[in-house]
Formats: sequence, structure tokens, C-alpha cells
Amino acid sequence: MAVNFEEWLRVEIVRLHDAFQAIRGQGQNDATMEALYHRAHDLKGLGSTYGYPIISQIAGTLCRLIDTVEKRRAAPLDLVEVHVESIKAAARNKITSDEDATGRALVKALESKVRTFDPEG
Repeated sequence: MAVNFEEWLRVEIVRLHDAFQAIRGQGQNDATMEALYHRAHDLKGLGSTYGYPIISQIAGTLCRLIDTVEKRRAAPLDLVEVHVESIKAAARNKITSDEDATGRALVKALESKVRTFDPEG
């Protein structure tokens, strides 16, 4: 079953990456950003199930960054990209939780950046 989880996680991350690439190719519009939000929301719910609670945390922070149409329109694309790349790196490097020092620092930095963008969220 663990092998299936890793494959399923890989597929979800590819979907997230593809959604981000659509933003790069088609622009940061309501449709592309909503698609990215849905991919991130799926990972937020599934990361822990797949044995990567840190991916759930990072995806949750990304969801907070883009959880409304207004936020999606204003979200800094570089911060969105850092979230996507962080999720990919966590899976690639098998950083499963924020008990890992690198993972903990990453989650704190992302949360801080999102708080700066959306202090009331």
C-alpha cells in the first residue's frame, strides 16, 4: 500500500505542477488560479494520508494564500511558485514532517510570508 501512496502522491504533485505551468502559460487569471487552488486543496487533504504531513501543511498555507478570488488575483506569483516547488522538494527529498529541521524552517518561512501578504487571514 505504501508504494501506491507514493505513486498517488507523485500524481497529485504532477497535477499541482501542471496547474502552475498553466498559470505561467495562460496567465494568472481566475480559471488558472482556481485550478491551482483545487490541486493545492487536494494535497492539503491527502498529504498526511500519503505519509507527508508537511505537504499538507505547505499546501494548506498555499490554500490560505489563494482561498478567495480576490486573493488569487493579488497573490504574488513568486510566493505561489515557492509553495509549489517546496511541495515538490519535500516529496523528492522525503521530508515527511516539520520534525525535520529543514522542513520546520521551510514551513515557518512560508507561513510568515503568507501572513505578511494576508495578515487578517
